[in-house]
Amino acid sequence: MFTGLVQAVGPVVSIDRSDRGARLKVDTSLGGELREGDSIAVNGVCLTATEIGGDGFAAEAMTETLARSSLGDLEPGSGVNLELPLRASDRLGGHIVQGHVDGVGTVTGVQEDGFARRLEIESPDDVLRYVAQKGSISVDGVSLTVVGVNGRSFTVSLIPETLQRTNLGMAEAGTRVNLEVDVLAKYVERLMEAPRR
Repeated sequence: MFTGLVQAVGPVVSIDRSDRGARLKVDTSLGGELREGDSIAVNGVCLTATEIGGDGFAAEAMTETLARSSLGDLEPGSGVNLELPLRASDRLGGHIVQGHVDGVGTVTGVQEDGFARRLEIESPDDVLRYVAQKGSISVDGVSLTVVGVNGRSFTVSLIPETLQRTNLGMAEAGTRVNLEVDVLAKYVERLMEAPRR
């Protein structure tokens, strides 16, 4: 489990693709806190560290992960948001993020708003149904508050800290981002659909 509070942005050193999936290597100072088999969120996708080196880690993404996320778009040099899992003693500063991406959205607009920056993100309908104004959403692993919902898109506002500490500061129209909705909304829907006994 994660909180959506990004701890570092690390460059992708390499990504080796095959019909069986992809293996990526990422440089990060967080590598010293990882052991083989540990989970780490990469742009909001929970991956397992399969190799630890002095300067980072390697992880594998299966075809299902590549189909449901934007990890397949990565190239060497791409900066990825990184977060280690939540410890039981940590503060829950963002919201509950599982690292299970619900869909991929596309940034359709970027607007400066005082010291903040607004991103409009077009979203698949099956994701947008769970997005609520003032609710939480994870965008590339960053816990954000939804400013508004309009038709096929939603808007988030990024403070300077988020712009500086995450790769969302580089987002522009056309950027594809991983989306994970609040898991509580999905459970509520499931409970409402379940037959009563």
